[in-house]
Amino acid sequence: MRAGDAGRPSSVNPVTIPTPTPPTFDARPLVEPVPSGAARAFAQELKRTGRLPSGSATVVVFVVVGVAILFVFGSVALTLITAVFGAIAAAMAGTGEAAGWGVLAAFLPLLFIGGIVTVVVLVAVRMVRGGDERRYRLDRFARANGMSYVPRIDDPGLPGMIFSVGSSRHATDLVRGDRPRFVEFGNYEYTTGSGKNKTTHNWGYVAVKLDVPLPNIVLDATSNNSLFGSNLPTSFDKDQRLSLEGDFDRYFDLYCPAGYEPDALYLFTPDIMARFIDHAAALDVEIVDDWLFLYARREFSTLDPATWAWLFSVVGALLDKFAQWARWRDDRLAALPPSLAGAVPQGTASAGAEAVAGGAAAASTVPFAPPLDALRPPPGVAPQGRRLQQRVPWLPIIVIGAFALFWILSQAGVFGALLSGLSGG
Repeated sequence: MRAGDAGRPSSVNPVTIPTPTPPTFDARPLVEPVPSGAARAFAQELKRTGRLPSGSATVVVFVVVGVAILFVFGSVALTLITAVFGAIAAAMAGTGEAAGWGVLAAFLPLLFIGGIVTVVVLVAVRMVRGGDERRYRLDRFARANGMSYVPRIDDPGLPGMIFSVGSSRHATDLVRGDRPRFVEFGNYEYTTGSGKNKTTHNWGYVAVKLDVPLPNIVLDATSNNSLFGSNLPTSFDKDQRLSLEGDFDRYFDLYCPAGYEPDALYLFTPDIMARFIDHAAALDVEIVDDWLFLYARREFSTLDPATWAWLFSVVGALLDKFAQWARWRDDRLAALPPSLAGAVPQGTASAGAEAVAGGAAAASTVPFAPPLDALRPPPGVAPQGRRLQQRVPWLPIIVIGAFALFWILSQAGVFGALLSGLSGG
C-alpha cells in the first residue's frame, strides 16, 4: 500500500476467518474391517483400566455350571462310558473286519459328545470375540464423532422412569457427547419377578441434559402401544392427560402434573410439537428434572449405521429448540419457603421478593438500578410439578385374573358339573 493510501479504504477484499464446521456424521468405524488383534488388545486395555469387568467371574460361572451338570448327569455319563468300554471289549474279542467295525461303533457316542463340546466351545469363543469387536467398533465410532464410549455402568441412577424399576439394572455400550450439551445413547436392562416368573426387560434410551429443571412431562407414543395400552413400565393418572392442538394427539398422549397445563402449552409450542411428530413419533419421551429421555424397546447403541443416523437426526432436530425451554420459570417457587423450594439457591427467592417490593430501596444499596423485569423465580420446579401421579394398571390385572380364575375353575371341574347339571335338567 502506498503512503498516500493510508487513510483510504483498501480495495483488497477483507480477510475472512472461516468458522469451524461441526464434525460430520461418520459411520465408517461400524462397518470397516477390524485390524487383526485390535479388538482383543482394546478389550485387555478396558479390563486393565477397570472400565470392563475381567473375565474371571465368567470363568467361575462356567466352572460352577460344569460341576453342577456333572453332578446331575454324572450317573448317565458313567453308564455311557461303561457301555462304550464294554462295546470295545466285545469288539476286540471278535476277529477280522467285524472287530474293527465294532470298535468304531463303540467310539461313535464319544465322537458325538466330543463334537457337541467342540461346537459349544467354538460358539463361546466366537461370542467373546464378537463382544470385543463390538466394543472396539463402538469406541472408534464414538471417537470419530467427537464422543466417548463407556462399556457398562451398573445402576446408572438417572431420574427417568425406567431406571428405578426392577433389579439387576445396568446400562451397556454408552456413547456420550458433551457439546453443545451432554447427550448419552445407551442400552438398558433390568429384571422383574423371580424364579419362573422372572422377566428381563430391554430398552434403548437417549438422555439429554437440559438447561433448567422442568415439570415432569411424559409423551407416550401411540404407535408402540399394545392391546393393553402403553408399553411404558409406569401408568399415569388419566386426569393428568392434556390434549394439544392439531394432530399431536394422534401421535402422543401427553401427561403433565395437575395445574401445570399452561406450562406444558408454553413448552410445547406448535413448532416444537411439529419436531416431535416429524422426528420422534416412534419414541416415548420423558422430561424429568433437568433431563429429557427418549425410550424404545430396542437397542439404540448398535452396529447398524442406519439406527445411529436416525438417532442423531432426532437429537439434532430437537437440540435447537431447547433454548426456549431454558427461559421457563415456575412462578410457584416464589410463594414457597427456601426449605420447600429445593432447587432454589439459598437467599435467592427472598432477595428477589424484597427487590420487587421496594425498587428504590434496592437501588440505594447497589451502584446501579436493577432491571425489575428480570426478577423472575430462579430455575427449578415446585414440589407438585416434579413427578406425575402414578396409577395401578387395572386392565391387565383384571384380564390376567379372569384367565387364572377360568383355569382354576376348569381344573376343579366346576364347568363340567355345570354343563352336566344343565344337560340333565
